[in-house]
Amino acid sequence: MKNDQQYYMVREDVLSESMQKALEAKSLLDRGKVKTVAEAAEKVGLSRSAFYKYRDGIFPFHTMVKEKIITLSIHLEDRSGALSSLLTVVASQGCNVLTINQTIPLQGRAHITLTIETNMLQGDMKDLLSTLNRMETVERVEIVGTGA
Repeated sequence: MKNDQQYYMVREDVLSESMQKALEAKSLLDRGKVKTVAEAAEKVGLSRSAFYKYRDGIFPFHTMVKEKIITLSIHLEDRSGALSSLLTVVASQGCNVLTINQTIPLQGRAHITLTIETNMLQGDMKDLLSTLNRMETVERVEIVGTGA
């Protein structure tokens, strides 16, 4: 096994059907819905050999960012309490804010770069991003970097 492995982030729709089924089988095993690899593979319609081929090489995005530092780019309306509300949501999800950088608001919007520690994140990163994007004062949230 090479130590200098490269990783790529790809959308689910470009994965092969076997890769998607391997992810689904891993999820069933992780959540305790099935007890054996054979049972998981059968349930998702995948051969055991295909499961073993992909199991150690494909991971859902949220497992790759668990216990890491994430940097978010956030476009926020310039409104009293907007940043405070945003930080409250981040903290309520179990994240620790490491740095905050905010531009001077222009045309009613500010750009926030927020670096958070996610090792205590309740749920997964997808849920956090979705929650932030649903906030009234948040226009857009993107992950711009990850690190250990």
